[in-house]
Amino acid sequence: MIETTAGPSHPQYDQAITYALDRMRSELPPHLTYHSAWHTEHDVLPAARHLGQLAGLKPSDQRLLEVSAAYHDIGHIHISYGHEAISIKIMAEVLPSFGFPSRDIERIALLIMATRMPQSPTNELEQLLADADLDGLGRPDFLDTSTALWKERASLGVSHSWAQWLEVQLRFLRSHRYFTDVARTLRDEGKQRNIQMLEGLISSSR
Repeated sequence: MIETTAGPSHPQYDQAITYALDRMRSELPPHLTYHSAWHTEHDVLPAARHLGQLAGLKPSDQRLLEVSAAYHDIGHIHISYGHEAISIKIMAEVLPSFGFPSRDIERIALLIMATRMPQSPTNELEQLLADADLDGLGRPDFLDTSTALWKERASLGVSHSWAQWLEVQLRFLRSHRYFTDVARTLRDEGKQRNIQMLEGLISSSR
């Protein structure tokens, strides 16, 4: 059980999200070109919000999903590999002061862990966050975010040539499947276009 301390009587969702984003903007290392504040604020959080609305979540679950999205990568402030555990630690330390009860903090911890690769969500809310985290696989900006991840991995000592990276990404997209119907409806067509784009880039580079 995660130990918490008392805070406001009702969760302050927006304030909790703002806290996470502010810390990420100011504390994330600059070499994190993919797992940046932008990734959380303009990629995963909007995707979680959109997918939750499409899924018809009740308001309290919708807000928990959004808070989980805001905190899922905050552990990158301290460590890249295994950051989920640090994200949970930070979340559990700060959310009581924003009025989150223990039961919500426990749920958010499970949601954050559901984004760990390989993803293993066990319920609808976890599936929605896992899909939001990889929403970019089916978007038109996929190549931009893929390039950012390629550069970030190189900065962490995992280096690929560009040609090798395209192959890695192609294998990943071909093997990936969104967990929720709403994500598949929203992004599968775009993901297929990105697969075809990668195939074209790989073919032209040979």
